[in-house]
Amino acid sequence: MKKSIRCGAVLGTAFALAITGVGLAPSAVGLFGEAQIDAIESNLAEKYWVSVTATGGQGTAALAIDQDPDTAWIAESAGDALTLDLGGAYANTRKVSLEFPDVGAVYQYTVEGSADGEAWSVLADESAATEAAAGGVHLFTAPGIRHIRVTIHGASDGAQLGLRELAVYNYLRENMVLGADMSWVDGDTREYWVSPLEADRGAGPHLFDVAKDRGMDFVRLRIFNEPRSEGSGAVLAVPSQGPERSLAVAQDVVERDMQLGVDFHYADSWADPGKQPKPRAWAELPFEDLTTAVYDYTRDYVEQLIAQGTTPDKVAVGNEILHGFMWGSEALLSVDDSAPVWTGANPAYFRDQADIYQSQPGGGILWQYWDSEDAEEQVLYTESFDRFATLLSAGITAVNDASPETSVELHSIVRGEGYDGMSGLEMATEFWDQVLSRLEADEAAPDYLAHSYYPEWHGAPEQLERNLQTISADHPQYKMTVAETSYPASGAGGAPMPNSTYPRTVQGQADAIQRVFQIVNDIPNNAGAGVLTWEPQRWQSMFRAVPELQNVSEPNASIDIYNKSAATHVVEDRVYIAAAAGDAPALPTTVDVLSTADGTVSPAAVSWSLTGDETESGGRVEVEGTTEFGVVTAVIDVVGAVGIDITPRTLGGRVYLSVAVTNTFDVPVRVVVTTPYGSKTYAEVAPGATVSASANSRSASIPAGEVTVEVTGDGVAQTGTAAFDAYQAES
Repeated sequence: MKKSIRCGAVLGTAFALAITGVGLAPSAVGLFGEAQIDAIESNLAEKYWVSVTATGGQGTAALAIDQDPDTAWIAESAGDALTLDLGGAYANTRKVSLEFPDVGAVYQYTVEGSADGEAWSVLADESAATEAAAGGVHLFTAPGIRHIRVTIHGASDGAQLGLRELAVYNYLRENMVLGADMSWVDGDTREYWVSPLEADRGAGPHLFDVAKDRGMDFVRLRIFNEPRSEGSGAVLAVPSQGPERSLAVAQDVVERDMQLGVDFHYADSWADPGKQPKPRAWAELPFEDLTTAVYDYTRDYVEQLIAQGTTPDKVAVGNEILHGFMWGSEALLSVDDSAPVWTGANPAYFRDQADIYQSQPGGGILWQYWDSEDAEEQVLYTESFDRFATLLSAGITAVNDASPETSVELHSIVRGEGYDGMSGLEMATEFWDQVLSRLEADEAAPDYLAHSYYPEWHGAPEQLERNLQTISADHPQYKMTVAETSYPASGAGGAPMPNSTYPRTVQGQADAIQRVFQIVNDIPNNAGAGVLTWEPQRWQSMFRAVPELQNVSEPNASIDIYNKSAATHVVEDRVYIAAAAGDAPALPTTVDVLSTADGTVSPAAVSWSLTGDETESGGRVEVEGTTEFGVVTAVIDVVGAVGIDITPRTLGGRVYLSVAVTNTFDVPVRVVVTTPYGSKTYAEVAPGATVSASANSRSASIPAGEVTVEVTGDGVAQTGTAAFDAYQAES
């Protein structure tokens, strides 16, 4: 049902706080550029996976969460309830917001929460409300809630029962792991300082000092087996990011009390969706021996890390492995790049030395046969997944055997453009279904499913959200992470990256990456576990070289997304009161504030900037106020009062009451005039029009009394009274 909700001719006050959590955080001081970074707040009710039901008025239930203020769920009777299913449990929902169909009416309701839809706890109880309020905002701490139920117990006469908007807000969880892959720190001679041009330079000079100081808590290191040139395949003189040098970097991570991740590329150079060469030392091994080599190498390296006191928190077995890894002779089945795994693939040494690198089977996936009707090609497709899963199982089992407390991650991508008739998401779901079914059967399942996300390659943020939620719903036993993401702070005159709306500025960089944090945090059942940026000191960098100093870098203000994205406080952001035209609005002196640290709710004083003319005319006005948490905004709906004029008259020796009622609203209204001597109804009174009712007392005198006028219309439900004195008929 489409219901018109008007902004002007309604009685009540809407109040909105412009802060969420930490309030309006100031731009970072001592960092490069400017970025306004507020705590993450998500309205889960707007997510596509959320559903809603109602015990009455089911046909309009979805309108309560359609993000359209001009529509509403209309209940059938008092006691009807609207229930929101968030699609999974959430550990850090803290606020619910409601708006009702009519303003100027008293609404009596309760808000409850439940983990299972059976056992309910009360989050807010307004069942005995007596004050007119067009909505309400309630703060709570109730980890694990999946269902929110709003029961409408009653409302003023003439007011529609229901909800025009229901919102439930989620906040960044404390256990979300935020960090970066900073492998290029190996051999990096630059100095990094938080404030290099100030007397107190802050944290530094190591990159990890700055990262830790600004809120990163995890560092991932990629490991090349025997670092080689991508062009020639020759061993590099300085084996950066090789096993031995990475042991030293791992110590730098752990010394700073940061979590350590290790990303085995199982290659001597870059491994990504377009290139996955075997390490040269393994290239000519028969498949069984290759499997053994993966196990032995992985276990040995994890044990080396443990022996030096740097037990990894997480190990990734492979890097961006949608097309498999450690490609071998299976590449010979395709002679052009119509297949992801083909004989001419990068790096150059893979194709130039095909007699070595393509001499034995490997773990490449033969996607070109995924929908083939040829039985032999279907066998080839299945066998390619078998080999790939066998190699994965060897690596995962090695980690589990060496360090049972270390988590294991598989790191893939969702292609933005899809492949061979499949969308990127269809390809990804096929990948995970094939891989995980085999690993689970082999008792070698991972703990985390990870994906890279770069908008230029993987689509808009909305697509990332759909990808992660879909994969998580298909495989709910696994945690989800974004293992790589980034966004530039400069370039192209500030124009957004492809598939993005965020400008290439310091602010845009902060907003784009924080959006990824939000998406992962919002995956149902708290399945989202973390986000890593990729090489933030160099790639689409969150740092800049300081012009005044040689070989020194400082972070952009955007880096504070790591320490400012979590809300320390959640604030009541709307308060509804009645304000008639010409009356001073009765704004609250305090608003509620919830501490996320301990769940306590306390009042915060508000100082409003009133001019005195806020209610001179009808409509909506905004008034700013301040609290210790930042600026707040009161949104006030100002409407005219019911205009009632009573005049006693004498006619034939009897007293008549003449009651004139003026429609001060800007919509047609229904008017019911009730006197001690009868009532009269006017079905439709135009805006600005006046109607007059005359009541015969049938007496020569009347005592003092009262006239009641009920006015109802589109978005209007108001009752007014006016008194009259005793009167004696004139002779």
